[in-house]
Amino acid sequence: MKNLKLLAAIFIFSTLLMSCSDDDDDIPPVNEEELITTMTITMVPNGGGTNVTLKTVDLDGDGPNQPVITVSGPMTSGITYMGSIELLNETEDPAEDITVEVEEEAEEHQFFYTVGGGLDATTEYKNFDMDGNPLGTEFSLDAGDASTGTLTFTLRHEPKKPNTGIDDAGGETDITATFPVEIE
Repeated sequence: MKNLKLLAAIFIFSTLLMSCSDDDDDIPPVNEEELITTMTITMVPNGGGTNVTLKTVDLDGDGPNQPVITVSGPMTSGITYMGSIELLNETEDPAEDITVEVEEEAEEHQFFYTVGGGLDATTEYKNFDMDGNPLGTEFSLDAGDASTGTLTFTLRHEPKKPNTGIDDAGGETDITATFPVEIE
């Protein structure tokens, strides 16, 4: 009988000991993606001239309203533009600057620029992550001959780096917008 009581006590003690272990240490922290309602691309011509601003605003996110896309004017043929991208969450008051977070987490983000529809333009990355891979919140755009077409800007979260472009980058799209543009 003594052995049975001793075995029961050992069983209860070991069960309590195992149930008190701290298994929660292995849970990775959740990195919530920020809401991006507004993307503003500002392109400043080298040597002076008129800036070109591309902007998309989508205050209801996945809601029923389409994003509002605006383009301030045409680009000038033969000019190189220095571009910068600003990302905001305008559901906050004041608006939260998401660009800061994207740049702080550069290894986990990359912008891709897609020229389409016959537009004669080329782009080049101007800022990079700590490993030398493109980030893309800063870029240059060379405006070629007079033409019309589209510029698409896509921000990917956790793309494969390095990559050969958006087609093999993977990751999740944080924001994408296509702008109708003209080069005169």
